[in-house]
Amino acid sequence: MGQPCDTIRLYSAQADAVLQVLERDGVSFSKAEYVRGKYGESAPIFLTAYSWFVSRMEKIVPRPQGAEFPYWAFGALYSVDRTGTGETLALDVPLDQAVLFDLYDWNKIMQLRYLGEDEQEERLFQRELARCGLRETDVMLTGFHPQWKERVLESWERLFRHHDRIRKGDLSGVGGVQAGLWQIRSEWIRR
Repeated sequence: MGQPCDTIRLYSAQADAVLQVLERDGVSFSKAEYVRGKYGESAPIFLTAYSWFVSRMEKIVPRPQGAEFPYWAFGALYSVDRTGTGETLALDVPLDQAVLFDLYDWNKIMQLRYLGEDEQEERLFQRELARCGLRETDVMLTGFHPQWKERVLESWERLFRHHDRIRKGDLSGVGGVQAGLWQIRSEWIRR
């Protein structure tokens, strides 16, 4: 028996603490403090990308009370990082609860890189920066280059260019599906 057409099968690795909350409350929300704790000195990079994502995500899927940051889920089991503790969950998520995008686009954002229409546009942007003696991380993590930072942030809007097509099952032009979820609900878990 297949999954209903108003859901998408996603996979997400979750820590034991999340599993315990799901068992106790039936729903779990991610918090900013978890990101700070997990990534330590690298947290500013993650918080820059996550904060931007959150501001855009809530325009697509309303943020429920209690949610601060998204959980990450993937369209393919092999895309899940299973090196931590906990369990990898198979989830049937209602389509209206997931923000869907190309995981390779998100990786570029996590590297604080410019997200071009194509690789050629990205290379041209990097060459422009190099001519000014700059790198994308310099631009994004300091307040010294606001005009360059604005160009990078504007480019990140392209992250959502595939959302509607993925929802309809069209994966053309998508290297791999990733999703942001405000919450994980116990009724979404498939065993």
